[in-house]
Amino acid sequence: MAIGTSVKCLAFSLLLGLAAGEASAQAVAAPEEYKFDIGVGAGVSGYLGDANETALFGDPGVAFNASFRYLANARLAIRGLFTVNSLAGNTADMENVLPLGQPVEFHSTVYGLECRGEFNFFNYGMGESYKQMRRWTPYLALGVGVGLASTGDGTYAALSLPMGAGIKFKARPRLNLGLEFCMTKLFTDKADADALADPYHIKSSFLKNTDWTSSVVFSISYEFGRRCVACNRLD
Repeated sequence: MAIGTSVKCLAFSLLLGLAAGEASAQAVAAPEEYKFDIGVGAGVSGYLGDANETALFGDPGVAFNASFRYLANARLAIRGLFTVNSLAGNTADMENVLPLGQPVEFHSTVYGLECRGEFNFFNYGMGESYKQMRRWTPYLALGVGVGLASTGDGTYAALSLPMGAGIKFKARPRLNLGLEFCMTKLFTDKADADALADPYHIKSSFLKNTDWTSSVVFSISYEFGRRCVACNRLD
């Protein structure tokens, strides 16, 4: 009788040990979630305006950005960016002849502060298979911002409307890679040169006859700020 009881106690202890070991292994294997990420990006910039009406990257420049994200959940993020895009154009490259007579060439730099919302098509992350997490996802982004165009004629500020689409890949639990195409509408016609402001004598407005910037940027970011994993958490 005593032997039977001892065997039962030993078996019960082993089952408890195995259960605890499995739970511990799962806890170790599951990646920790983080609330924020910070990153940088670089790529190619382009311009659409009075000196370039069709080719997005007809006179390519360079694009840089630095970003900070709040990771609301696996599908949504709020992202703040500081962007720098160099722009260039030459009306001599156009088939259409402007009423200015002489060709106009310009070089300018547009600095931007933006706040965007990002929507992931899939649950983005690693581990937690019951949530159907994926290490990659396409996403869409839309936001608002302020642009500052520095040209040879002066410096001009304007509101901006960035619209982007891209793909993210989680190389490591806290390391992310990304590739994004973005078009940004600048609510000004002075991102290029004063000589190209209303060249057809059609006065620009808040929505009409304004300049655009475009960019294709490769980025890398790192997550931080460990998230509380307790139920009913408050971030």
